[in-house]
Order: sequence, then C-alpha cells, then structure tokens
Amino acid sequence: MWDKVYYFVMVPMVYIAFGTFALGIILKLLKVLFSPSIKGSLGAFPRKAPMPAGILYEVFAMPAVFKKDKVLWIFLMAYHAAFGLLVLGHLELIREFRFLQIVPHEVFLGAGWVGIVLTISVLYFLLRRFRSPYREISVPEDYLLLLLLFLTFVFGSHMHLAARYGIAGFDIPLDDYRAYLSSMVNFKPELPAMITASPHYVIIMLHILFANLFLMLFPFSKMIHSVFVFFTIAVKRK
Repeated sequence: MWDKVYYFVMVPMVYIAFGTFALGIILKLLKVLFSPSIKGSLGAFPRKAPMPAGILYEVFAMPAVFKKDKVLWIFLMAYHAAFGLLVLGHLELIREFRFLQIVPHEVFLGAGWVGIVLTISVLYFLLRRFRSPYREISVPEDYLLLLLLFLTFVFGSHMHLAARYGIAGFDIPLDDYRAYLSSMVNFKPELPAMITASPHYVIIMLHILFANLFLMLFPFSKMIHSVFVFFTIAVKRK
C-alpha cells in the first residue's frame, strides 16, 4: 500500500502539481488581461520614470522594504539569493550544466547553507505573522503556505546535509537522482532502485509531497504577486 502512495506522490502528483501551477498562473494572467481598464493613473507619488533599470532596482533591491523594516529586508534578500541557488541546484539534479561548474562545486551549491538559510528565513516569515500588526491582516492561507514551504525546506535540507556529511542511508548517488528527475522531465517516469530501497525513502517522499502541495496552492494565493511584481512596479512608476 505504502509503495503505491509513494509512487503517486513522486510521479502522478508531481505532474498534477506542475499542471495546476501552470494553469493557475495562466488563468490569473488572463483575468488581469481581460479585466476592465481603470480610468486615471495608478502611479504612486513622487512618480519616477519607468526605466527598466529602475524597475529592476525596485524589484531586486527592495528599497521600500529597506526603508520600512531593515530586519525583514535582510531576511528577504537572504531568502531570494538562496532561492536562486536552490533553483540552479535542482537544475543540476536534472542534468549536468558545464557553465554552472565554472566554479567547481558539489551538487548542491552552498555546501548545505542554501537549505539552512531558506529554512531560517521562512521560519522568520512564519513567526512574524503571529505578532501585530501582521497577525490582524493575515489569513489562514498565509500560514499554510509558509508552513508548506518550511516543511519542504526542512526535509530537503535534511536529505542534503545527511548525504553530504555521510549519514548512513543517504548515500544515494547523484546519477540516481538525475535518472529520476530527467525521466520525469522526459515524461518517461522511472524510480531508481537506489531511491526506493533507501531506508530514508519516506524523507524524499515528504519533501516532494510538501513541494507539490505548495505548487498547487501558489497560483491561488497572495504569493502570486511575485509573478506580477515587474508589471506592478512599472505601473507604479508611470
């Protein structure tokens, strides 16, 4: 029975999650595109020219956040930097990219620090919502999404640190992870024996389960702002 549950989470549910994620974002984009136009200007004052460099500066440097809450700004910058490295690390789990090895490193990047930074940052975001004034403007989905992210990072970081530092049972070869993920990308799913036979198979499954749940909920949550952030800043600067 459990083998069927694990297989469902690691194969069909992954496709369902990414399909829901993509469809949800497309529906949100269509809703925005076909919404009635608003008369007047939505620009914030003082207005700034919508220069591409200025938009990029506001998106990536987050000067407004820095001015209002420097502690939050530090955690946001750390989170986004670590998340970028996380994406590159997962790309390397699919196949080898030579340009990423300009600076030789083991997969994942960061020697375990990427997962630690992400876990601590999300824990801060979550705990922050339990105090005023953020508690009053939070809804259940805010806590749920951050909890799903936290659990995803905890289990992923646990696997990585245990494998990197030689804890028994986590010595799954990189080639087996690549065989699994590349087979998923090619729509020819395969679960290598080294993964399914691992005594810590449940940790891998839980990592993927929480990631799946997060992806399915993301397009229908307030976190969708990250998809529209460039457009929002451009409108604000008009």
